[in-house]
Amino acid sequence: MWLKISGIILRNKILLLGVLAVITLFLGYHARNVEMSYEYASLLPKKDPAFEDYQQFVKIFGEEGNLIIIGIQDSAFFQIDRFREWEHLCKELSEVEGVEDLLSVSNAYNLLKNTGKRRFEVKELFPDTLNTQKELDKSAAIFKSLPFYRKLVYNPENNTYLLAITVNKDKMQSKEREKMVKSIQKITRQFEEEQGVDLHYSGLPYIRVVNSIRIKKEIYLFSVLALAICIVVLFLFFRSLKAVVFPVLIVLTGVVWSMGMLALFGFKITLLSGMIPPLLIVIGIPNSIYMLNKFHHEYVSHGNKIKALQRVIIKIGNATFLTNLTTASGFATFVIVKSDILRQFGVVASLSIMGLFVLSLLLIPIIFSFIGPPSSRHVNHLNNRFVTGIIRKLIYITEHRRKAVYVVAVVILGIGFYGISLIKSSGYMVDDIPESDPIYKDLKFFETNFDGLMPLEIMIDTKRPGGVMQLSTFNKIDHLDKKLAEYSELSPSLSLLNLLKFSKQAFYNGHEKYYSLPNNREQSFILQYASLGENDAGMLHSFIDSARQVTRISIRMKDVGTKRMENIYARLNADIDSIFTSDKYDITVTGSSVTTFKGTQYLLKNLFTSLGLAIFLISFFMAVMFSSWRMVIMSLTPNVIPLIFTAAIMGFSGIPIKASTILVFSIAFGISVDNTIHFLAKYRQELIVTNWDIRRSVVLALKETGVSMLYTSVVLFFGFGIFALSGFGGTVAMGVLVSLTLLVAVTSNLILLPSLLTGLERLTTTRSFQEPLLHIYDEEEDIELEELKIKDNYQNEQIDVPD
Repeated sequence: MWLKISGIILRNKILLLGVLAVITLFLGYHARNVEMSYEYASLLPKKDPAFEDYQQFVKIFGEEGNLIIIGIQDSAFFQIDRFREWEHLCKELSEVEGVEDLLSVSNAYNLLKNTGKRRFEVKELFPDTLNTQKELDKSAAIFKSLPFYRKLVYNPENNTYLLAITVNKDKMQSKEREKMVKSIQKITRQFEEEQGVDLHYSGLPYIRVVNSIRIKKEIYLFSVLALAICIVVLFLFFRSLKAVVFPVLIVLTGVVWSMGMLALFGFKITLLSGMIPPLLIVIGIPNSIYMLNKFHHEYVSHGNKIKALQRVIIKIGNATFLTNLTTASGFATFVIVKSDILRQFGVVASLSIMGLFVLSLLLIPIIFSFIGPPSSRHVNHLNNRFVTGIIRKLIYITEHRRKAVYVVAVVILGIGFYGISLIKSSGYMVDDIPESDPIYKDLKFFETNFDGLMPLEIMIDTKRPGGVMQLSTFNKIDHLDKKLAEYSELSPSLSLLNLLKFSKQAFYNGHEKYYSLPNNREQSFILQYASLGENDAGMLHSFIDSARQVTRISIRMKDVGTKRMENIYARLNADIDSIFTSDKYDITVTGSSVTTFKGTQYLLKNLFTSLGLAIFLISFFMAVMFSSWRMVIMSLTPNVIPLIFTAAIMGFSGIPIKASTILVFSIAFGISVDNTIHFLAKYRQELIVTNWDIRRSVVLALKETGVSMLYTSVVLFFGFGIFALSGFGGTVAMGVLVSLTLLVAVTSNLILLPSLLTGLERLTTTRSFQEPLLHIYDEEEDIELEELKIKDNYQNEQIDVPD
């Protein structure tokens, strides 16, 4: 098959270049339309019960996560000048396009009983008419006598105050959100500078916008760094501008293809898909390294450039196809995860990797057929003393230190399994943000002063119209409130009871001691007052539906991590079940905290499944290639050990299993087996040449493929290592752990694999391995020179390319 493919490529060079140019222009045109994702990508599938519960909540009560929170700790907050500046700040923020509402101390209100009209009147606590410190002190005293606002907009224990900004949902799902957040930041930064205070920023919209801005910056940064590393490494190895420019051109074309596919599929750039360009640059360069190294080997052996290029296609085309297929498989397995963000990443990354294979297979032979042959300077890398010295040491270890290699492998496995037992599973809302980051520090500020910001909602359906307003329902909610107060991770709850208590306090002329739940006798009077608010909307509309059948309890909680959240969730449901009977009430615990926790659990479970699928698929592909189950086991061994080693490092260093770290194993495994495939393909060729001399075949395979393996390992190690510069902990973990895994993998493939082949000899290298299902061109099988003539314009060489 590869004989025919080589003929097609070298006989139709202009046509194939034209086809590639058209495809690139087409995808490049569409790549212009690719957009950043401005919507929150839920980790849960749309049919998951937790996702459906959240959507039902949103349908009844609206979004609960559209708040940008600003906090200040200031003992001089109620000084007249400072307070006026705070009011001015709020006024400016309210005028920002996209800001719908503000909640702060300065626009807090009080309820006053109007006996004549039998209604509560809303009165501003801090009207614009306040001009003196005495007037402000009087209003502040009234404000502090209202328990309703404690821990809601201020914490009296440490003089911290909160400003909650409700932002437009549509704005938050468009590129306009960045402009809105930057406008808010500009106003608040000016306030900080003028007043000499520090403000703290948080809330899900704010965190998402700031992170999306960072993602855009990192896409460009990592793409440039990956490109720079590849250029430097290629030049140091090959000492040829041609060997640098054209591989770089290939991977950049692959990046254009990937961006075009994103746009064609209707996908947007997310934290994961934003990593595709630098990943393709790093993963795509090894194709060119293997091909160029083979090209130079062939040219040195017989001096015929076109023949050398043809043998590049024939001899390693199949192995290169399998290596790209296994790498793509590592990404493609994410498709089984029903999370949109991972599925889109898997689809585009896997297709892009196979696209890179096509580009490399076509462009390397075609381009180098048009230019002059490599000079002696360009092939000197084949005799690099440093590299050949490493290869000689590897051969020595393979031949004389095999037992030591086996002992070290067993020890690593033993330590690895112990380290794996230490791994913990966890995930946090700000998991990917380092502790030194302002976002992380500000979140901890709000957790300390307001018991967290993660929304937790309890929706209570009484199953009958008007059921919410029954005293029995009030008492059950009050009972649950007392249970919730026992959770140190939760803020004081906010529900219709708080409004009823506020109303009762107003009914008794503002005396703080009356801030309590109305009894059966008081209830009818107070509800009559409360139900006749402005435009007859009523004060309770935010907490009950129009039929007064469903109500909510709103809570804010700390970012405790998925492990602790699992315990809280189970305990909370048990407490709810002990209070509300299922025959009379349907209770739903939801909110962003629950969907994040459930989504992380779902993702971890499915990512483990995808890892298992990746190992199975890659094993299947290798079984097809080598037609020997013993050789499949042999080839998997040096690639599974690095995964165990990395998992152990995670256990010993306290890196938890989470969505970002579990990705490491599928990606690294798919890439690391590439070296195994190239080595075993070359080893099988040498077996025929040496008349089944296993030890000599191993040595010859090491001498040729070992060089390429070393070159590609350097590119991959530093290429993935650049992600350590990311501002996201998950990206850092992925980069560092993949680099570490690939470093161990190449060492394992260069030492353990040859040692196993040499030591076990006939046990693994069976006749079925010699006769595979997929034919690999025989090293010694030459080309008939009478079938087809291809004229090299530079050398006037003639070489046969079979039909």
